[in-house]
Amino acid sequence: MRVLVTGGAGFIGSNLVEACLDAGDEVRVFDDLSTGRLENLAGVTGEILRIEGDLRDADAVQAAVAGCEVVYHQGALPSVPRSLEAPALTHAVNATGTLNLLEAARQAGVRRVVYAASSSAYGDTEVLPKLETMCANPLSPYALQKFTGERYCEQYHRLFRLETVALRYFNVFGPRQNPLSQYAAVIPAFLTAVEKGVSPTVHGDGLQSRDFTFVGDVVRANRAAAAGPPESSGQVYNVGGGGRTTLLDLLQTIAEVLGRDSVEPVFAPRRPGDVRDSQADIAKAERLLGWKPEVSLAEGLRQTAAALFPSCGGAA
Repeated sequence: MRVLVTGGAGFIGSNLVEACLDAGDEVRVFDDLSTGRLENLAGVTGEILRIEGDLRDADAVQAAVAGCEVVYHQGALPSVPRSLEAPALTHAVNATGTLNLLEAARQAGVRRVVYAASSSAYGDTEVLPKLETMCANPLSPYALQKFTGERYCEQYHRLFRLETVALRYFNVFGPRQNPLSQYAAVIPAFLTAVEKGVSPTVHGDGLQSRDFTFVGDVVRANRAAAAGPPESSGQVYNVGGGGRTTLLDLLQTIAEVLGRDSVEPVFAPRRPGDVRDSQADIAKAERLLGWKPEVSLAEGLRQTAAALFPSCGGAA
């Protein structure tokens, strides 16, 4: 089957591209390389059709979608801090870009669009774990933009019968996540600091908790969403590990994985828009998509460390 992966040169997208190729799919990648990296696709260059384009360019999106059966929409400008700095730009890519993608998919007769949504849509509600039936309460432009994309997916399913599935990701980590970006996620930032013997920065008291989810499990969730029965479409699903880890406990686990002693962080003020606690209820995805996570936090950290520090042999 012919599939399109928007953001296919990115962290999650490139892992998904490889999985689609392994399954025998004909793969197109649409990416403007604003956050994606060509090195992420180095091993599959001759096996894909790569289209360099911007989600804000409706004509380019339409050309990329033509003839595809499934679209995995991973393309976005991620990060809460980035959205606070540039709300109009991130809205144009994350919200309007998603609308461009859905409209192109409708016109092209795409069978199903799988949309990378975000658990940030839940905001700071005290109830844990998070259920898909809970009211959204986005605390940042990024969270609002990703939630807007969800609603567009639901509208296109209801009004135009385009099959859509929105997957709310919970703190994805794994190989190819860029530790050098100024918006680097916490795990690659922590791993890099601990490996170098530098005290990592913790924003807040470190007792805030996250549901960390290995990228391989997220890729499997996307594949399950694309293959799900018709009744699974038009809905939102949590994709998480199903557990909860504080940042201080994460640091300790990283120290153990890297064979280091306990790590003393540097504390900084809590960042605006950050959620205090996050944990996914994943029963719906298991029930309707047949998916559940398989990789533990410690094992995922070992694989991530091995990819980040190949010259050291990864974890000690």
